[in-house]
Amino acid sequence: MGAPLPASGSVTLLEIERAAVRSWPALETADIDGWLWRCASGGSFRANSVAALAFAGRNPEAAITDVEQRYASRDAPSRFTVSEVSSPADLDDILARRGYERSADHFTLAKDIAASSVSPPADVAMTQEPTQAWLDIYLAGLSPDRREVAPRILAGLPAQRTYFGCMRAGQLIGSGLSIVDGPLASVQCMATLATARRQGGARAVLQAIEASARSAGCERLYLQAEAANSAALSLYQAFGFRVVGRYHMRSKC
Repeated sequence: MGAPLPASGSVTLLEIERAAVRSWPALETADIDGWLWRCASGGSFRANSVAALAFAGRNPEAAITDVEQRYASRDAPSRFTVSEVSSPADLDDILARRGYERSADHFTLAKDIAASSVSPPADVAMTQEPTQAWLDIYLAGLSPDRREVAPRILAGLPAQRTYFGCMRAGQLIGSGLSIVDGPLASVQCMATLATARRQGGARAVLQAIEASARSAGCERLYLQAEAANSAALSLYQAFGFRVVGRYHMRSKC
């Protein structure tokens, strides 16, 4: 996997990855020698994979067998999220030897929050709970199984959450979500109405998230995205995000 890439400032990649796990909680979890087994009855890969960011056991092979048995009891594939900070360091090799297939790469990106105070765009509304219009935009871009489970995951988000919606001409055209976690704030659930793309709605949501995170005393924004999603990556990098880590899934049915 190579050495971990440095994150911005004093926040490490491991801290960002831990915050990312907390920001999208599974419906069911279990501790397996320090690993967090997660299950959400379908939908999001993140909420249906093992977060392997710490390992306190002595036998990874036995722990993997435990993972496989738990997923089998839910009639679900066994899946791990593997990054540069996974533990043990050779987890990816172990899983490959056991026949786990590797998925496409994903990036973890981070951005230092600008020191200057800037007001959030006037056309972005902030709420503690998602409106139906917000849900309609976010869920529209998901696969059917993710669309079914996502509202249940959203209902269990941490209390320090804020939903963002960009309004244009009286219509919600863009969605976003951010969860404050100490010095970090996430960027999640970014979506744009199909008929309103390339109108600056997503950038306005990002500006509002950054302004809100600054007000909360955060130092850094982070997000995770598919490496193949060039349009999203271009938007994020133009906004000041940079790649600080990579991860992928290993799955076995």
